[in-house]
Amino acid sequence: MKLVLFIALLLGATGSKSIYDFNVKDIDGKEVALSKYKGKVVVIVNVASKCGFTPQYKEIQAFYEKYTSRGVIVLGFPCNQFMGQEPGSESAIKSFCSSQYSVTFPMFSKVDVKGADQAPLYTYLTDQAQNGVEGNKVSWNFQKFIIGKDGKLIKSYSPPTSVLSPEFIKSIELALN
Repeated sequence: MKLVLFIALLLGATGSKSIYDFNVKDIDGKEVALSKYKGKVVVIVNVASKCGFTPQYKEIQAFYEKYTSRGVIVLGFPCNQFMGQEPGSESAIKSFCSSQYSVTFPMFSKVDVKGADQAPLYTYLTDQAQNGVEGNKVSWNFQKFIIGKDGKLIKSYSPPTSVLSPEFIKSIELALN
């Protein structure tokens, strides 16, 4: 038992995990293995429909349309942990994103991105011992995580950072090359 725990700790400490180790539910409740995105650069964003950053949906969609043909995928994860800014059901969220921002990138079921009920994917993204890169707690809605083609975390960006900013685009271009 001690050996198994040691190996698990060792694997976690070296950042050997990747997003490909996780299954999540899409906005329609269907199970999705994130391994389906192998070989792509993935941008994971926790989103909300009643937030000051909600207009970022427009630029995220524009970014997705520009970069999807180059092998970039955006994954949106609604979260209601920041001042109750995503109170709706999955169907209401889906309808809002489609009607207000013409979102076509994959959206997923509502998750907790912090705290006791934090989704395992977000534990990986925010825990340096698991991702091997950085420990960076989610500070608000629209925090962005860039994942390399190998499924491993490259970098996270704070909520105010635009996906169209030169710094963000530079990170995407580096991940693609």
